[in-house]
Amino acid sequence: MTDTIELMSAVDGFTLSALSAQPKAASKGGVVVIQEIFGLTEHIGEINEFFADAGYTAIAPGLFDRIERGFHAGHDPEGIQKGVGAVKASPWKQVISDVQAAIDALPRPVYVTGFCYGGAATWMAAAKCKGLNAASCFYGRLIADLLEAKPAIPTMLHYGARDASIPPENYEKVRLAAPDAPLYLYEAGHGFCRKGSSDFDAAARDLALARTIDWFARWP
Repeated sequence: MTDTIELMSAVDGFTLSALSAQPKAASKGGVVVIQEIFGLTEHIGEINEFFADAGYTAIAPGLFDRIERGFHAGHDPEGIQKGVGAVKASPWKQVISDVQAAIDALPRPVYVTGFCYGGAATWMAAAKCKGLNAASCFYGRLIADLLEAKPAIPTMLHYGARDASIPPENYEKVRLAAPDAPLYLYEAGHGFCRKGSSDFDAAARDLALARTIDWFARWP
């Protein structure tokens, strides 16, 4: 079951909303789930529930609440433009602080994962946040522009081989910069974990999430 909670960011004392999902039994630890540009969507809620079903407490912080409480953007061109605008209006220092607030609210050990924009935010959290054990980044196009930020924890990467928005030179640049980070390619396009996407691929999603669970279990 997913609930809405509130977190306080240390960077400015702002109170942001977050989705929280609890496991049915004693928690194995915590997972921060970082949103796409569309906000705290049904997809992000489902990912939270996935980790709760796997035994973790999961929290997805609403990173765009300063722009609009309960921020939501559609998947049409207008919605994408709205989401991109929200990204540009959210400096990394602020995002890192918001993610840190989620980390601090979770039982240990704590892990982080994210999708698209959230994949890049996961990379930044792996480099800048405290109290994390491992990270798993999903199709983060912006990671290739953030390579000066070096993850301080074990970090895994997932990309779609047919992703038109992330060409091979993008993720190969990441592979070269982070040779110790496992990087997996799937025969899928962008957003292959999100139901309703034209690129949704259940087999790729299930394999990538299974790898993520195994990866987190390696770093208690």
